[in-house]
Amino acid sequence: MAVKKQEKSVFETLYSRRPGHLIRRCQQIHVALFLQECDAFNLTPIQFSALNVLSHVEGIKQAALAGYVALDRSTAGNVLMRLEKRGLVKRLKSKEDGRIKLLYLTKKGQALVENSTAHVLKAQKRMLDPLTKKEQKIFQDFLEKITNFHNERSRAPLTHKFAH
Repeated sequence: MAVKKQEKSVFETLYSRRPGHLIRRCQQIHVALFLQECDAFNLTPIQFSALNVLSHVEGIKQAALAGYVALDRSTAGNVLMRLEKRGLVKRLKSKEDGRIKLLYLTKKGQALVENSTAHVLKAQKRMLDPLTKKEQKIFQDFLEKITNFHNERSRAPLTHKFAH
């Protein structure tokens, strides 16, 4: 089907060079690549992020985990519930305050992180394959600059960071 000149102009104006549209498309593509690479693990990118945080920072509150992954509390709760049902995460009462539950990765969860990490990295590499090494660094620097600048405007700002 031939695209009329007017339709092509509308497409270019509305979608093709709009940053929001391109970022959303990149997200869709990244999720597709992630799911292809991690199919055997029955894992989503957000689930991996939560498990990965817990593999580095044990015994944290749900709100802190949400802050590391930039999730709202409701989404974090849903993600954790699914991970807990699969036996990947456990919630234990705090010794200091029994009302507070702290999050821990189970041995099964730790094994999943260890076994899936190479596949996650492969998905990320595939996402950036069209770019040279120099372009990849520039692209990632720009993404980090944009997300850091607008972090507080997000529904779920990143509130905890790992030192790099």
